[in-house]
Amino acid sequence: MFALIYDSCLKIGVLLTTPEKLNWFDELESEILSWEGTSISLHKFGGTQFNYGQKEIGHLHSNGLLDILFNKQVKQELLVSGRAEVHHIFKKSGWISFYISTENDLANAKFLLKKAYQNMI
Repeated sequence: MFALIYDSCLKIGVLLTTPEKLNWFDELESEILSWEGTSISLHKFGGTQFNYGQKEIGHLHSNGLLDILFNKQVKQELLVSGRAEVHHIFKKSGWISFYISTENDLANAKFLLKKAYQNMI
């Protein structure tokens, strides 16, 4: 419950400081929902979860932190290419993190989510 409240506070902070980010996040949601078999839901730690069927593609926290699970080989490729960062908590897992800080970051966020989606279908 605390995580959901914390994430809601993050969203309020974004609304007050960089409201344009909320438009970027909406654009990302619309992109993912245009892919066959996808849906969105509330993530258990707050933010928006992107799903393919019953499986999580990734999730976006309200501060622009995107987390996606890949296998460790793909994760390593993404890290080496600079497209992703080590997950902010689960450093030795297949999870990656990527911050959407600017509008230009949307393209990479879409790329990462599409890659995860394609690995599922």
